[in-house]
Amino acid sequence: MRKIFVSDYDGTITNKDFYSLLAERYVPADAPDYFAQYMEDRMTHFDAMAAYFAFMPTEDQQIEELLDASEADPDLGSSAALLQRAGWELLVVSAGSSWYVERVLRRAGAAATTYSNPGRLEKSRGLVLEKLDASSPYYSASDGIDKSAVVRHALDAAESVAFAGDGRTDLPPALLVRPELRFARGFLADALRQRGEAFRPFSRWSEIVSELM
Repeated sequence: MRKIFVSDYDGTITNKDFYSLLAERYVPADAPDYFAQYMEDRMTHFDAMAAYFAFMPTEDQQIEELLDASEADPDLGSSAALLQRAGWELLVVSAGSSWYVERVLRRAGAAATTYSNPGRLEKSRGLVLEKLDASSPYYSASDGIDKSAVVRHALDAAESVAFAGDGRTDLPPALLVRPELRFARGFLADALRQRGEAFRPFSRWSEIVSELM
């Protein structure tokens, strides 16, 4: 039986969102609150992330400090290996950028397929966020990556599909999976409660893996 675990990255595998670290450390105090504008539907999620990522430092030491400060689950590598041994495929979806997601996964030795917005680091321009080609089945005009499309693909391909997330962009894909395989915290948990939708709470990503076992 094929089993797929689709997991959000920022705030789910990590404790802190990458954009929020940039906001705290590098975005000028007089800059607009891009995330608030997104939450008020005054700009898209993709445009908000692109605005924050433009302040990304390009020095190696500063980049490493940011990756560490995001606080990826310390058991990420061992938990991903446990998933693999138990026959679960891990798909990581992020409305951030694969530029930093794949670096953290690689550092942890976590085998996963990543669906996220590409990006490239440029002097004076920070992390330049790019969208998938519009012909991609996972393209989203507002988020860059269509997380629901990834989950629907998994549901077509596997008998068991789990999803974990924490944010606003995680609500539509979370509602696609069975409640017993729906894991949530933060904004997503609150939104599901308000809708009367069942889910399984978590505080650390590795706890989800333990429950899936």
